[in-house]
Amino acid sequence: MTDLKKLVRVKELVDNAESALKVAKQILAEVMGLSNEEVVGADTYKEKAATMVKESVGGSKVIEGVFDGQNMVDQKGSVYPVPANYASKSKLIPGDILKLTVTEEGKFLYKQIGPVERKAVVGPLVYNDGRYQVLGNNKAYSVLLASVTYFRAEVGDEVTLIIPMNEESDWGAIEAVLPKFDGNLEEEDEERVVKKKVSSKKKKEEVDLEEELDI
Repeated sequence: MTDLKKLVRVKELVDNAESALKVAKQILAEVMGLSNEEVVGADTYKEKAATMVKESVGGSKVIEGVFDGQNMVDQKGSVYPVPANYASKSKLIPGDILKLTVTEEGKFLYKQIGPVERKAVVGPLVYNDGRYQVLGNNKAYSVLLASVTYFRAEVGDEVTLIIPMNEESDWGAIEAVLPKFDGNLEEEDEERVVKKKVSSKKKKEEVDLEEELDI
């Protein structure tokens, strides 16, 4: 296993541990009658999730919420961990509506049911204060480590980033990594252009000769 894969795995384990701790605190808060703000703090996406569903279906629980860039937030402000690989491959961005089904076995099954309106920006990938970010619109947007590794992006790469159209956000989702064009490729392109011009000139001369010979 490479160092990068080890780093990704460790990051996933830490994220899962932190998410599990948050969920445990939320359950503890419900049992003890504490407000969610007292346990995990206020969340800006709670208001958007205020009218969403939270119910039991058979032995499973169905919860609807809003993706905040890393996790899903429900109507009470409770935070549910969203697998980073799923978020990256699905290109989730803040504001997307998700449905979470928690099975009797404790499995978390997510489904995107209401994508927010999107727009794209292009900018370089940077590494700042322990996190990957993309610079665009005079702002630094954070992106998931799993997204960087999924697209095999490197610092300095130009990437297309998806962000919410009408919402302020500090997070975005990588859409694609733009291909690199180096000097050698440009030289090859120039050489092809020259050859094309020579070929065109040669064909014109042949046509002119045919006209002169009245062929």
